[in-house]
Amino acid sequence: MSQVKKTKIEVTDVTLRDAHQSLIATRMRTEDMLPICEKLDQVGFWSLEVWGGATFDACVRFLKEDPWERLRQLRAALPNTRLQMLLRGQNLLGYRHYADDVVEAFVQKSADNGIDVFRVFDALNDLRNIETAMKSVKKAGKHAQGTICYTTSPVHTSALFVEQAKAMQGMGADSIAIKDMAGLLTPYATYELVKAIKDAVDLPLVVHSHSTSGLAPLCQLKAVEAGADRIDTAISSFAGGTSHPATESQVAALKGTDYDTGLDLVLLSEIADYFREVRKKYHQFESEFTREDVSVQINQVPGGMMSNLANQLKEQNALDKIRDVFNEIPRVREDLGFPPLVTPTSQIVGTQAVYNILAGQRYKTITNEVKRYLLGGYGKPPAPVNASVQKQAVGNEQVNEARPADALVPELYKLRKKIGDLAKNEEDVLTFAMFPELGREFLEQRADGTLQPEVLLPPEQAGNAASSGGLATEFKIDVHGEVYDVAITGVGDFGVGKRKLYLSLDGMPEEVVFESLNEYVSEGSSGRSKATEPGHVSAAMPGNIIDVLVAEGDTVNAGQAVLVTEAMKMETEVHANVAGTVKAVHVKKGDRVTPGETLIEIV
Repeated sequence: MSQVKKTKIEVTDVTLRDAHQSLIATRMRTEDMLPICEKLDQVGFWSLEVWGGATFDACVRFLKEDPWERLRQLRAALPNTRLQMLLRGQNLLGYRHYADDVVEAFVQKSADNGIDVFRVFDALNDLRNIETAMKSVKKAGKHAQGTICYTTSPVHTSALFVEQAKAMQGMGADSIAIKDMAGLLTPYATYELVKAIKDAVDLPLVVHSHSTSGLAPLCQLKAVEAGADRIDTAISSFAGGTSHPATESQVAALKGTDYDTGLDLVLLSEIADYFREVRKKYHQFESEFTREDVSVQINQVPGGMMSNLANQLKEQNALDKIRDVFNEIPRVREDLGFPPLVTPTSQIVGTQAVYNILAGQRYKTITNEVKRYLLGGYGKPPAPVNASVQKQAVGNEQVNEARPADALVPELYKLRKKIGDLAKNEEDVLTFAMFPELGREFLEQRADGTLQPEVLLPPEQAGNAASSGGLATEFKIDVHGEVYDVAITGVGDFGVGKRKLYLSLDGMPEEVVFESLNEYVSEGSSGRSKATEPGHVSAAMPGNIIDVLVAEGDTVNAGQAVLVTEAMKMETEVHANVAGTVKAVHVKKGDRVTPGETLIEIV
């Protein structure tokens, strides 16, 4: 069933989505995208990937931009080019499964606002989890690209991937993508897999591979020789390392051959010059851990996860532990049945690995997402999970073996009611659906005019960017002969024109609000003492309080959940170490906390 080879290879450029997600923690702002759109629109790309993945989250969480408005602006600025997004099947762009009515509404609104091509995948390759999204894309009259998450393990074989491609064709897929998010493909494995799929499935095939191991350009050339129709690339100034093969390099490599892309290298070079200057603006988000490193073949950490993980560990003053975390990730992955590492499973596995390392004890703290995963809440794991870990996490609770969304009742009406007048349109409701706490905060700040994007450091501080993110996070200060150890643990908003720093002074948590680089207003201590007794409940890492589960006077048991925190985009229960009575609760929902603080006192 193999197709006759086309004389032209098509190109999807991912600079406006996956490339900056992989290299600068998804921080590129819309204002830096729009000026180059006219030239991007002239190139003749098959499509531009501009939305989805972590871009939606980053817009709301860090940039304080409306992601829907970004999409509308890009649609207007790129009238001649297909716009493409990455959609996580039943997860959409959040970190849980949504009811079918939310999936259907989200796809339709994405299409209405400008998306032409939906790359639909499921993190576990559980195809039950992409059925509703695929049907919704077809109903909207858009291009449905069924996606295979490539990974290696004892259970992942070419034969398995071919069967998945056939199943997606049966769902009505318009094309098939091989999504090699961690750069695990090797050239000859690529040739074998592409040829096997093209021999079995009569659909266009695209290869998406990150350059983390340095092999992606070679893999794409072998894919082309084996019959692939399209490749994903990134403009050279945002290519390489944990990003993708450079667009110009692949265009040059194929020029004058039967596979010539027909794209203009001069125009591409002008675009690369533009983005080279743009990248300097985001120097504080650069990381040494986004460079080419063949060890990805061992730890399987995907590009987007690599840069974000480095930033998150840096915020927790634990960047020195990153190699330990990378070593722990494959162990956690095996415990969970070898899931491919792509959002949300990359966050689930990665965050659990961080907790395991920072606690100095494996599974001392288990995130709610790992518990949900082990109960079948994300679908069927590719291989059996570690029974002892499952027992420790969920006890004797019943594991759901059906499609997770089958257990969900329609929820769009309830979401509309919960967000109320803060939502000015259906898109706002869907923003709230993706991230309830974060989305509500965003909509509230938009309503009262206090939206403030995170601070970008001036270019003259670029020298320290690769190692420290542009700001020292640990230092000593000498005040009249007294030396104090200071560690910055986080940054947040504090109203219009103000920023808040979270730091510790000789191990004690403090907060500082500043209005400019030269004017600081101290708030003093957060009011929480250092945890010193077994009955003092504290968090394992910096984060936000999502829920307080007990009140003063309550009787609690040892091991009982008393708080829910959010850190690294994952929710975690905080448990009492001892049985007793709650003497005091020092936090409320929405509070920012740092490790070592007494959040609850139990006597």
